[in-house]
Amino acid sequence: MNKWDCRSAKIGDNLPELLIETISRTKLALYAGASGDHNPIHIDTDYTKRIGLSDVIAHGMLIMGYLGRVLTNNLNQNQILEYGVQFSSITNIGDKLACSGIVKEILNNKKNKIIKLELKVKDQNNDTKLKGYSLIKTS
Repeated sequence: MNKWDCRSAKIGDNLPELLIETISRTKLALYAGASGDHNPIHIDTDYTKRIGLSDVIAHGMLIMGYLGRVLTNNLNQNQILEYGVQFSSITNIGDKLACSGIVKEILNNKKNKIIKLELKVKDQNNDTKLKGYSLIKTS
């Protein structure tokens, strides 16, 4: 896979979008096993109905991991200086996600050019699930 050439990046440039297949119970079960997060809100429909939700919801950290792939698919890991997110909406079973990044700012320090990316995860209804940022160095 070709990496995104951030050395020639300009404000407004987009990273290649990452589309995530439909969120399923199987994905949540696999993530629960891998992460150790067995919170019933993610795996137990009886529990979620008792607390007023119609179904289980996805782990926020799973969605954050998907968004992180926008970075690691397009950059070398040693270029990523910071990565942060704010959770903004529940991700439901059946949601299809699009993870994206756009160059918002270019900073120069004595050693490197630093690029600030704005990151987002949206579902098929254009609802923002996560928004975040990353600082990356170009070399």
